[in-house]
Amino acid sequence: MPTAPTEQPSTQRTDPSTGAAATAPLAGLGQVPWSDIRDSTGPAAAIPQLLRRVARGDAATARAALEELRERICQYGFVVEQATAATVPFLWELAQLPHVTCRPQIIQLLKSIADARQWESVAAVYPKLLNHRENPAVWESRARQAVRARRGALDTLLAEPDGEIARATTELADALAE
Repeated sequence: MPTAPTEQPSTQRTDPSTGAAATAPLAGLGQVPWSDIRDSTGPAAAIPQLLRRVARGDAATARAALEELRERICQYGFVVEQATAATVPFLWELAQLPHVTCRPQIIQLLKSIADARQWESVAAVYPKLLNHRENPAVWESRARQAVRARRGALDTLLAEPDGEIARATTELADALAE
């Protein structure tokens, strides 16, 4: 079973015209083997396009793409497949981009992933779940670890003047403190 990476390469690229480093949003998308990992619908090959629509779309397009992404990676508060952990670093990146229109909702999705303990709870009652080849408790744990790995961005998000972003970030920070 392929495992999804939780760390992504830097988004820093060199601008060939100036030689200076320039940030390329979602530059690491091509480093993830999306077709080899799964989301709730099957191969996770659609996730990069959804992330791009969140990054570049108008408010309605971005929210619709984020909702579809939520259904693919954290449906009903459950981490549903292995693609969740691979998607988390890109969610953190999008949450920090000022032009992204649904930043509070992205932060709320990160909180949902950080709070996910459903499979862990099931495995505590039915430990045989941990012996299955497809182990959702492991997906859930890796996804939570991916959220925690990028928590250094919380200070920047907490300083945002947008009250909705600050509230969502405070809730995420509280979830990560537990």
